[in-house]
Amino acid sequence: MKKIVEIVEFTVREDIQKRLDVLLSNSYPDISRTYAKKLIEEGYVLVNGKCRKPSFKPKKGDIITLFLPEPEQLEVKPQNIPITVIYEDKDIAVITKPCGLVVHPSPGYTSGTLVNALLFHLKDLSSIGGKERPGIVHRLDRQTAGLMVVAKNDKAHLNLVNQFTDGNVKKLYKVLVKGIVPQDYGTVDFPIGRNPVHRKKFSVFSPVSKPALSEFWVLERFNLLGITLLKVKIHTGRTHQIRVHMSSLGFPVLGDTTYGFKRKSVPQELNLLMGDCNMLVAYKLGFRHPSTGNWLEFEIEDPSPFREVLGWIRRFQRAASF
Repeated sequence: MKKIVEIVEFTVREDIQKRLDVLLSNSYPDISRTYAKKLIEEGYVLVNGKCRKPSFKPKKGDIITLFLPEPEQLEVKPQNIPITVIYEDKDIAVITKPCGLVVHPSPGYTSGTLVNALLFHLKDLSSIGGKERPGIVHRLDRQTAGLMVVAKNDKAHLNLVNQFTDGNVKKLYKVLVKGIVPQDYGTVDFPIGRNPVHRKKFSVFSPVSKPALSEFWVLERFNLLGITLLKVKIHTGRTHQIRVHMSSLGFPVLGDTTYGFKRKSVPQELNLLMGDCNMLVAYKLGFRHPSTGNWLEFEIEDPSPFREVLGWIRRFQRAASF
């Protein structure tokens, strides 16, 4: 066996009747189902201390132990994966990442990532992130769509990283959450850190956490379905920040089963439209150009499937009001 770099253990909280490989990939978004299956077959996953097949369905109370092996060296190749480049010059590119696309390769996703797409579509990328993360200044979750800025050289990369670190980047999101948010405006100032039990999740109750601040405004309320549309501005860039903050208030993001959303809480039509996406879109991004210092701001229309889900909710609300 390879060198073990991390051991993760958790208890199955509900009798969810999912295959072991599916349960792992759902619990840890950085692990694909294919990679989870490989780990299980190679003996890196135990259920109550025993090796099981990928098709095994754990029950409530079962203890899952995951031994994460040292990652393999990855060869990242260009791939003709469709992405939308909405701005490009010699220093930067601004792109729209679709839902379902992982930002950079990892042991669970060795191809089909945003980096593979960038290597195909852009001539130059910064090298600071190494061979596996060329040009990558910041991230969006796999289940989140929206705007990202990419660095095409190392000088631009360092400048943009400093802007993100200093909180000088404008980041606005549209979010659909379950529940009716009562106040029109609010802030969430809860520190966020790695969940002490589920190591791939984050929590406001972590013993080791960093400051995290989010502002939100209610755009629409859909009382018949118990859903609220929000605009959210994040002043810090913690992993899963909006998802963790909204869930901590009791308003999980639609589609986000990792942080409390229940599929049965909405009509099946909505679940089908959402697929595996979280209803969270990075729709506006502003920053200073790393060479000129000029302020740049970009905004996109609602992407799929957020657009279709919001449209369905509005039609349902109107039809039920008559």
